[in-house]
Amino acid sequence: MNENEKYIGKMLDDRYEILECIGEGGMAVVYKAMCHRLNRYVAVKIMRDEMAADEEFRRRFCAESQAVAMLSHPNIVAVYDVSHSDDVEYIVMELIDGITLKQYMNRRGALPWKEALHFSKQIAKALSHAHERGIIHRDIKPQNIMLLRDGTIKVGDFGIAALENEIYENNGQAIGSIHYIAPEQARGNCPDARSDVYSLGVVMYEMLTGELPYTGDTLGEIAVKHMNADPVLPREKNPDIPPELERITLKAMAPRLEDRYQSAKELLEDMEAFTQSQVNAGEEDDTEDQESPGVKPVRSVSELSKEKYKRRRRRASRVSFLSGTLGLLLLAVWLFTFLWDFWLEDVFSPAERIELPNFVGTEFQAIENNAELMSTYSFNVVYVIDRDNPTGLVLDQSPEPGRSMMVTPGGIKVELTVSSGADELAVPNVLNMNYADAVDTIQAMGFVAEIENTTSDSVARNNVVSSSPAAGETISPGSTVYLLVSSGAEVLYVEVPNLIGSTEEAAKAKLESANLSYGGAERVNSDLAVGTVVGQSIDAFTQAEEHSKVYLQISSGPNP
Repeated sequence: MNENEKYIGKMLDDRYEILECIGEGGMAVVYKAMCHRLNRYVAVKIMRDEMAADEEFRRRFCAESQAVAMLSHPNIVAVYDVSHSDDVEYIVMELIDGITLKQYMNRRGALPWKEALHFSKQIAKALSHAHERGIIHRDIKPQNIMLLRDGTIKVGDFGIAALENEIYENNGQAIGSIHYIAPEQARGNCPDARSDVYSLGVVMYEMLTGELPYTGDTLGEIAVKHMNADPVLPREKNPDIPPELERITLKAMAPRLEDRYQSAKELLEDMEAFTQSQVNAGEEDDTEDQESPGVKPVRSVSELSKEKYKRRRRRASRVSFLSGTLGLLLLAVWLFTFLWDFWLEDVFSPAERIELPNFVGTEFQAIENNAELMSTYSFNVVYVIDRDNPTGLVLDQSPEPGRSMMVTPGGIKVELTVSSGADELAVPNVLNMNYADAVDTIQAMGFVAEIENTTSDSVARNNVVSSSPAAGETISPGSTVYLLVSSGAEVLYVEVPNLIGSTEEAAKAKLESANLSYGGAERVNSDLAVGTVVGQSIDAFTQAEEHSKVYLQISSGPNP
């Protein structure tokens, strides 16, 4: 039996039934489980046996987990329970139905700046909440950030993910977070809240540009760039980025601690101020007169508030005058329309006027068969379910009977509410139709339409794949028709295996079994045995598109 399967079907603490393995890392394995006490699905992270054997690591794991369990924020993956016993160490977390931010960026590339800002503010809120309670994440990266279907961000593994990185580091393996590591962490210094801010700045850079700020052939080269290099300005890669957002991003990832935002709260305040500057209607574009990033002094929130207050006062005086003038004009138009409908039209219009008859209680079939009525009136029919009246009976009309109406060339417009009775109607065929048109078609028949998304290789994006009930089936008016709408071809993701320490041939075999491609290798000096893999282009345990190429670094022995 696979080691990861040994817990499946077991009940932990007579409460959590382990159902399936949904992820794994160097430190623990994550399972989907059912909490029978609260009748809900949860995620259970169980520490690997070799980790549980280390008393110091168990102590730190439990301490970190219990501290994180005290956090309660909508942008943080909730920790429900922490358990430690002689047999197993595990934590119970919120089960997230979504994908990692890294997976989302792999699909989309550079994100629209408004979307990147929306995500960044949520991450900053999560960090600010944790920092205020003395908890540092130490490993902010897109792989540790979950994205829900509604756009909500959930930051996971507070204080825990860094422990897993220590496992790789102590074993001489690649640290997956090197691309997001703060300079002080790269130097070996103790991280603080500002280290999380730096990592968030790198994530913001990657979201806005679709690229990491620093890359290199070796992990050491990347770490040195974090400490000493200046990144390419984001707007050089993506000119659509507003200058102020570029400035905020670069300040968040400033190498010197004193140049960086001193807290996630301070970063969030600048992002909120920028957002408000975009929202304020009619004011000047705040980004037009900005100096280049790093040169413009940072304005305080109070200064921004004063400027906004002055602009609002100027706008308010202009708006008050315009609103008063517009109000008088609208009042005059309404008064003229009212008088025309009820008096002036009768006086000045030479057209014939007739009194609207009462159609209520009449069979609509009889109305349709009356040529004189059909030539005089233009009927808009709305069908409603009414089991108390026969099908086709007119239940209501608008305008009401007795109203004096002017005869027009196109016919007097009258809306009739007609009973559809309790008879069942056939579901229309909307396959391969654009979902918006399909919804209109379904609703026009008197049904309720609900859509769900699915991947499809054969049906174009936003078109209907199938309906339930299927086309031609008969159902009562008012019933719900579920439309399955294509979101395009499915992109499959696989977990990248850990290749560090393997031989080149063994690494190739692991890549092939994981549905990944071997991209080639370069020889580098290393203290590891000759022919051993010492680096891989895609970090272990991260998600990558199926058949992606993975490049290796192979040890050629120590540098002579």
